[in-house]
Amino acid sequence: MQMDPDLTPSTKSMKWPVLTFLTFTTIVGFEDVIYPFQNQGLSVVFSWLFMAIAYVLPYGMISAQMGSTFNEAGGGLASWSRRAIGDGAGYWTGWMFWASLMPYTVDVANSVIVSLSWTILGDNTLDKYMNNVLFGVFTFVVIGAFLLFQNFVQRSLEIMGMIAGAAMFIMTVLFVIMTVVGLRQGIHIATQPFGLKAFIPHFDTHYFATTGLLVFAVSGAELGAAYVTRLRDPKSEFPKAMYLLIVLTAFLTIFGSIALGVFFNAHHLPDDLKMNGAFYAFERLGESLGLGKLMLHIYSFVSLIYMLSQLAVLLDASSRVLSADQSDRYMPSWMRKMDRSGRPIHSYTLTAGLCLFLLLMSGTLPSINSIFNWLLNLNGIVTPYKSCWLFLGFIALRLHQEEYDSPFVFIKNRRLALAVGVWGFAFAFICASLGVLPQEGAVWSGLWWHELFLNIISVAVLFGVGGIMPLLAHRERKAKGIA
Repeated sequence: MQMDPDLTPSTKSMKWPVLTFLTFTTIVGFEDVIYPFQNQGLSVVFSWLFMAIAYVLPYGMISAQMGSTFNEAGGGLASWSRRAIGDGAGYWTGWMFWASLMPYTVDVANSVIVSLSWTILGDNTLDKYMNNVLFGVFTFVVIGAFLLFQNFVQRSLEIMGMIAGAAMFIMTVLFVIMTVVGLRQGIHIATQPFGLKAFIPHFDTHYFATTGLLVFAVSGAELGAAYVTRLRDPKSEFPKAMYLLIVLTAFLTIFGSIALGVFFNAHHLPDDLKMNGAFYAFERLGESLGLGKLMLHIYSFVSLIYMLSQLAVLLDASSRVLSADQSDRYMPSWMRKMDRSGRPIHSYTLTAGLCLFLLLMSGTLPSINSIFNWLLNLNGIVTPYKSCWLFLGFIALRLHQEEYDSPFVFIKNRRLALAVGVWGFAFAFICASLGVLPQEGAVWSGLWWHELFLNIISVAVLFGVGGIMPLLAHRERKAKGIA
């Protein structure tokens, strides 16, 4: 997951396989395989296969056409909406993109603490050393420190982040390969029976409510679309890059999930799998191959650097989204104000404020594990809602396609293209709406109602605050005598 600040690529050409891996390392990581596995078990393999064909493919190709059509805007999702639909849509796309990053930002900050605890302690005993209140305090301290020292942190972690991203990708592929090696050596498969029945989903409310987290996991192809004009032959090379992206995504998610079924009983998974599952997986992998905790220590260090670099980029990019390329009809001038170092200081303040709001909300939950899970599940609500704007922009573009010059066209037949756009919008919207239903605790239990309340209030605040900015902008313009 998934950056979308308005990127401005250089004029130097790029080979399409490079574009594929650039996009892939920002979309899918090992933790993205872990999260849905706890929700759906081995049946998630079916879900990943369906997602690759029915969602990742059109999402990537639509991003390609939008990015090639509005390449002068740098490929930002808000810029696409602004040019395809109008300034109002551009503002709300930018706001919802920014708001959708807030739960992920807090979740990554949580992951920094979890990764650090595994690096130092080498086990899952974090809750013995801090309660959920202290966990929230430390999370906000991490976020605050990054905001205060963003310029230094950004520079120092930029190169390390690239290395860590590549290392995380290698570790994920290595996990799949070493699982195969282990199976050849006769290691015991934890999931029993490990047959076709284990892969068949139960199409109930819980299944559909958890699908939004898969949308969150594979969103971000629009980042690669920002570089479409750097390819030598975008019409033929970008589709190749997207097809390879789909193959890689399908390989990693499908075989990664199957590999998890080897080390975890998919019918009885640990409650803290989302928080600690990646560490458990490498610990069990290393032990099964006679390597002790070597694989765990390597992964813990890689995860820590990866999460730190992600947090640095998230805080910087999310804050700049609000201050960049926004009409003064929707965003007051003080919100776009930069300090001497070019940082959007008030955007940083608002980012810190909403992160604190989410931490206070999550602090009402009973444990560190429930906090981690709730924030993660919240991403499965807000991210699909944000993705709806991509499909709306595509629909608007194809309705008036004669007004635009698109170097790359996804589906030449207009009616079929519109149908695909409507499908993508409907799928993302339904997944997001069903995601509001809590995934933790028994239905109608106290925890279930608690999390339902948190979901509704959090989404209402994250998106609803966006309605205040246009009112403030109107008041500012009126005070200046501008209509």
